[in-house]
Amino acid sequence: MDFLPNVIIPLGLGKNTFPSNWLDEKKGENISELNSYYGELTGLYWVWKNKLSSMKKDDLIGNCHYRKLWLNNFYKKKQRFSFSSLYSNLLNQGEFLENFDSVQVQPIEFKNKNLLIDFKEIHKLDILEDCINFLKEDKKNLFLKHINSNVLYPLNMFITKVEIFEKYCEQIFPWLEKCLNYCIKKNLCQEYNKRLPAFLAERFTSYWFSQFKKRHVLSYARLGKTFLSNSLNSYVKPIKFPLTFRMYPTLHRY
Repeated sequence: MDFLPNVIIPLGLGKNTFPSNWLDEKKGENISELNSYYGELTGLYWVWKNKLSSMKKDDLIGNCHYRKLWLNNFYKKKQRFSFSSLYSNLLNQGEFLENFDSVQVQPIEFKNKNLLIDFKEIHKLDILEDCINFLKEDKKNLFLKHINSNVLYPLNMFITKVEIFEKYCEQIFPWLEKCLNYCIKKNLCQEYNKRLPAFLAERFTSYWFSQFKKRHVLSYARLGKTFLSNSLNSYVKPIKFPLTFRMYPTLHRY
């Protein structure tokens, strides 16, 4: 993946074998055996346990997803008339982030429902409130307030300072363990809901980082398989072609 900006460091998750220049969550303290339930959260756990000791508390740290990458600004519409490349519009420099405690993905704003109803509709389960009860009272009330709103910052994607990231991990992983045990006991992690704990975590992440007053929002791109094809990118770099930014950012309309 040398066609991506060098600030993006690939981290291999789960049981697969990864290129030698990638980080690999199986090397070090990890919960990789839970990847089928936790998704990208096992990668965040690995970073928390294995990388923070070499970083300063005000260093920036963040994550992308497979085929989902940060853009360099907040865009309210598709860039249909842009002649620039997608590569030139990916987030590359972090200096402007130093004035913020957290950065979230541009939100989904539902017109006729709140986050609690949305979760029930998608997963056909009424468990979000039950899982919120695993939190301490003060956090529980704040989380409840968030899910009764209509704004979701999706994907468990964020950028923040190391000090804040560490506090986030200290809260989400004990809670997530309780959520997983609850879901397994009720035999809920089936088919699409196999990663039910990760979907619960997405709501927690949205709530947790939206608490900060010094926040920023950035758009993101969902790249097709062509852009991230290893075989194609060994010959050309389609992500760097002119006009490739014109279909981005990824936007949600509800």
